[in-house]
This record gives sequence, C-alpha cells and structure tokens, in this order.
Amino acid sequence: MRSLLRTPRDLVRDASLVWLASGVVGVSFGAISVAGGLPLWVPVVLSLLVYAGSAQLSAVGVLLAGGGPLAAAATGLLLNTRTVAFGLAVADVLGRGRVARLLGAHLVTDETVAFALAQEDPARRRAAFWISGVGLFAVWNLGVLAGALAGGALGDTARYGLDAAFPAVLVALVLPTLRKDPAVRRAALLGAAVALAVTPLVPAGLPVLLALAGLALYGRHGKTVTA
Repeated sequence: MRSLLRTPRDLVRDASLVWLASGVVGVSFGAISVAGGLPLWVPVVLSLLVYAGSAQLSAVGVLLAGGGPLAAAATGLLLNTRTVAFGLAVADVLGRGRVARLLGAHLVTDETVAFALAQEDPARRRAAFWISGVGLFAVWNLGVLAGALAGGALGDTARYGLDAAFPAVLVALVLPTLRKDPAVRRAALLGAAVALAVTPLVPAGLPVLLALAGLALYGRHGKTVTA
C-alpha cells in the first residue's frame, strides 16, 4: 500500500524534468512568435487548441516567412501525422470512456508517450500518462503565455543552449527501454540512421516521421521472438 501511495509522487518528480524543458521551449516559442510580428493571441490559441510543439513552431515559421494560414496548417498536420503511431501505442492506457479518450488524444505527445511506455506495469503506465500529459499541457501553455507577454525581450533561448534540454530529457526517458530490449535498440538505430540520412534532403520535421521506418524492423524481430 505504501508503494502505491508513493507512485504518483515519484512520477511527478520524474515528469517535472520534462515539464521544465517544455516550459523553456514554450517561453521561447511565445517570445519568437510575438517578436516576429504575430499578435499575442496566435501562439496562445495555437498552444491550447493544437498543442504540438514541432507543428506549432513550423506553422509559425511559415506565417512569419509570409505563408498563408492554409500553408501553415498543412505543415503542422504533416508533422503531426507521427502522433497516429503514438496514439496506437498508448490506446490501452487512455481508458475506455469517450471523454477519457478524447482528452487523452489531445495530450498525446512524444514526451508523454515515452514517459508512459517507460513504466513497467499497466497501472503505472496509465498514471504516468495522465500525470505527465496534464502537467506538460499546463506548463507548456503557461510558458507560451509568459514568452508571448515578454515579447522580444527574451529572444531565442537557443542562443543559451537551453533548447537542448528538451531532447536530452527525452533521451533519458527512453534509455532504460533501449538497454533492456535488443529489438527496440535495433529499431531505434535503424530509425536514427534513416533520420540522419534524409535530414539534408527533406524539410525540418520530416526526418522524425521517416524514422518510424525502424518500427518495421521491430515488428519483424518481435514476430520472430514470439514464434
């Protein structure tokens, strides 16, 4: 019983690292958007309704470059197609109710899915998903609002190297799974190789999507193991 009571506290502690990194990127996104000439409400509404870091950054990049809303929306949708695979991976975690699935689908992100799947048992995965998802949503939106209000005063946090905190935390989350499962390691290596190979050839964001090709190797080895 004591371990069950400790579980949410442990998850909050671990998820707080992701929240911190997300808040830093959110502040940067809000500041860059407003400093680039967009109204304050644009990054704020995008964060509430779209809630997808890479898609939001790409959409705002298109708008700031002179593109129209349709081009920005199309870019965001293309980059967000990867969340279809993420949604399938955590379908059993969200629960059976329609409200839970609807809210859970909005909270599906790279970080939350990675954090949930890193847990060992179903109950802990479910708790990890909701704790990480709700916390990340709140911190991201507060960060974007703070950055938008600050406007151009903060500039781009990339100059301080703070943007590196986000991918670093994500790597730390998936590292235990990579160590335990050789099939996952092989799939991850193939996905990384594909992403690196196509990075000079395709627009930003697409390498991550194409890296899903590594799942084919995982599926094949998974069938071999179970057979």
